Amino acid sequence: MGEPVSLGEIQETLLIPLYGRAQDAQRSNSVLHDTKACEFVAAIDYDFAKFRGPSLAGAVLRASIFDEYVRRFLSDHPGGTVIDLGCGLSTRFDRLDNGKVQWFDLDVPDTMALRRKFCSDSNRYTMLDGSLFDDTWWAPVINAGGPVFVLSEAVLLYFTADEVTAQLRTLSAAFPATRLAFDTGGTAMMNTQDRNPVFKAVPARMKWTCDDPRTLEQCGMHLLESRTFATPQHSIRHTWPARYRVGLRALGWAPPVKTYKLNLFMTHGATQGDAAAI
Repeated sequence: MGEPVSLGEIQETLLIPLYGRAQDAQRSNSVLHDTKACEFVAAIDYDFAKFRGPSLAGAVLRASIFDEYVRRFLSDHPGGTVIDLGCGLSTRFDRLDNGKVQWFDLDVPDTMALRRKFCSDSNRYTMLDGSLFDDTWWAPVINAGGPVFVLSEAVLLYFTADEVTAQLRTLSAAFPATRLAFDTGGTAMMNTQDRNPVFKAVPARMKWTCDDPRTLEQCGMHLLESRTFATPQHSIRHTWPARYRVGLRALGWAPPVKTYKLNLFMTHGATQGDAAAI
């Protein structure tokens, strides 16, 4: 028997990208080469086979785009600090560790209890129990020193617009001149949830609809770039199999593709030099 799973409705969705990365790792033209995800899936007692459809590959491509945002930050600030809010069973630290970064993974207690079955803290890697809506994680991240990168992947979408915008304002004030990456979903994407095969397998549904990420600049931050699966960074495009590069470019006009955005912001307080380094 594998490790049993006891997760809340939203937390259960973390198993979708985990399975997507594990499937990707088994392919000869893998994007992420996330063999640790394979180990997690093999060790967990859960019916992963019920997850199917394009969202599995989408989770891999999303991770690739967010990886590149973090990779660029670490290129500019090798000894910087990264905090992944709602990390789930992400293995991003293992993929991007440069030997200098201070990395924090944050998630709610039931998720972190599962994560600790497979991961351990180290001198540069720390797991924190808590909600991204709390402020308990601020102190250890700030005290780590250096510039900070805040990431939240496929998490904010499950909360209401009021909850999300209030928290973005709070984070912008608490972490000035800080790069902040997260995804947004437009109406065309949000309205297709019940037709998405992976969502037929879980009870959770996304709540927050954002058709234009630029409207979030009112929360105290500036939009640096916004990408879709059809417009990944040039530096990673070549790492994607041709079926993704060609197929998604051809479908870039389709509302579900066009309205799902992977965004990079800078909170207010950035100097001209900070902005030029992006």
